[in-house]
Amino acid sequence: MNTPSDAWKSAVTVVQEAKPPWIPADPHVMTVVVEFPPGDPGTPPHRHPGPAFGYVLEGEMVFELQGSPARVLKAGEAFWEPGGDVIHYQDGNNRDDIPLRFTVTMFCTPGEPMLTLVDPSEL
Repeated sequence: MNTPSDAWKSAVTVVQEAKPPWIPADPHVMTVVVEFPPGDPGTPPHRHPGPAFGYVLEGEMVFELQGSPARVLKAGEAFWEPGGDVIHYQDGNNRDDIPLRFTVTMFCTPGEPMLTLVDPSEL
């Protein structure tokens, strides 16, 4: 039989806390891992139907949301976005020599796609 351990008391490190502005009614929650090769520009400008919470697993991401300047997030850093009408402009690989891997948990609206590309006329 295993001896009880107190390791659980110090095993958790908070990497992000946020209060999203809203969560869709009766949400569907999805967690994905995104992998972009070196130098990849990432997903074109898009929106998510609800808030999204992410964590960079490997590499560096250029992260840019509507209303905020672009910033570089490195492995071990967290991010979130409110979703809804906010445009997510960039999520590409900042490096041309290593891959980018990040995970995102999204609150989606049932029956709607997890992301919608923004029409170029809106940019």
